[in-house]
Amino acid sequence: MAQQLMVAVVVVLLLHLLHLPTSITSSTSTSTSTSNSTSNAASSANHANAIPHHPDFQHFNVKEIIAETKNKPAEVSPKGEVLGTHESSEGKWKLRLLHRDKITAASHSVKFEDRFHELVKRDVRRVGTLIRRLRVNSTSTGPYEVEEDFGSDVVSGMEQGSGEYFVRIGVGSPPTSQYMVIDSGSDIVWVQCQPCNQCYRQSDPVFDPADSASFTGVSCSSSVCDRLENAGCHAGRCRYEVSYGDGSYTKGTLALETLTFGRAVIRNVAIGCGHTNRGMFIGAAGLLGLGGGSMSFVDQLGGQAGGAFSYCLVSRGTGTSGSLEFGRGAMPMGAAWVPLLRNPRAPSFYYVGLSGLGVGGTQIPISEDVFRLTELGYGGVVMDTGTAVTRLPTSAYEVFRDAYITQTGNLPRAPGVSIFDTCYDLSGFVSVRVPTVSFYFSSGPILTLPGRNFLIPVDEGGTFCFAFSPTPSGLTIIGNIQQEGIQITFDGANGFVGFGPNVC
Repeated sequence: MAQQLMVAVVVVLLLHLLHLPTSITSSTSTSTSTSNSTSNAASSANHANAIPHHPDFQHFNVKEIIAETKNKPAEVSPKGEVLGTHESSEGKWKLRLLHRDKITAASHSVKFEDRFHELVKRDVRRVGTLIRRLRVNSTSTGPYEVEEDFGSDVVSGMEQGSGEYFVRIGVGSPPTSQYMVIDSGSDIVWVQCQPCNQCYRQSDPVFDPADSASFTGVSCSSSVCDRLENAGCHAGRCRYEVSYGDGSYTKGTLALETLTFGRAVIRNVAIGCGHTNRGMFIGAAGLLGLGGGSMSFVDQLGGQAGGAFSYCLVSRGTGTSGSLEFGRGAMPMGAAWVPLLRNPRAPSFYYVGLSGLGVGGTQIPISEDVFRLTELGYGGVVMDTGTAVTRLPTSAYEVFRDAYITQTGNLPRAPGVSIFDTCYDLSGFVSVRVPTVSFYFSSGPILTLPGRNFLIPVDEGGTFCFAFSPTPSGLTIIGNIQQEGIQITFDGANGFVGFGPNVC
């Protein structure tokens, strides 16, 4: 009888395990069907409220992720032609995105723990920059800070500590291959240029305008120069200057130049030609701004891309690359669509409405007002590729964190690490069962994250931390760690952002 009872218990446990979602399944659990026409994004968003499956728990593969921390990132050669898969077809262009560590040799000799701490330092500076940028814009039309994506592969900078992603494009005619940092929170496109009064180290030779037949300077009286928020004039040429909260900056002249993405050639793109540059852009030649402002690469493309682009940020440590696509042909079927909100104080930022957060399949008691974008442009929720760790207002974070701790009481705790106050010692586990974590959007969709998007390793020894952090600011920032592995599409023309249906 005892043996029969034991067999029955084992069978029940196995059946239970079979019905637990994997991290990939949970990341797409919010996907719903859209209409066949990409122009009907609003209609698609309305249908996104029907969520077919919302799991409570998932299995988290501890052993696999610890093994990834011990792998040295495979470096990509910076030489030769534009690397990776570059596809262009009617209505879309696709590029490869890479982690920053793949293009810099420095990351290959540094331990994972050291790379992690460098990431946090850069991330803290980034968040400070975004917050200061909003404060500056609320009081003046002075300088703004820039951060950084046509179809290309995306490289992640987690292991390098940059929190940034890179794409490889051609600049000039004939095209010179260059790595560019992508940033959904910035507008200006710029590269380091010869003659270089002051330049930081980059993977490729610095671009020389004298070698390009398509390089054309922009005059001070040009309408393009008028679109710059911080334009200057020297010897009849339009000058730009962009500064960052961490002391980084780029200064130079504005020009029209040809950019090449595989077989796609885009002419007369307004770019900054930086002759004086300082900062933390090691490896990259410059920045490719994908923000919502008029100088953004997306906006400059106009009808060529229809205001649409899509990206998949590769998961950290996997050794693979993500992708970046431009054009309405990149609009996926079956995404869950969420309306974009506009903030006149920060036109570069992509805001979304968030009604709450969930742990273990249940929305926790946080007032929606905590996440609301006010009429004066304060608060709100920004989607940002340049920030690594999601930031939440302190009051929301504490309730969120406590709910997660309550449901992980069976896991051994570890001391806090850096900006993380909720950590676990999982060194003795092959896998663990963890509660799901979800974003509840104001329009209805619920985005449930894979476990590796909210429980991240901070060393090679099995210490994992809850990958959210509080901020005294009212601004919520959804960072790239929480976006990794999920297809994200911005339809700026119709004012929507889509999640899924694909994973990457």
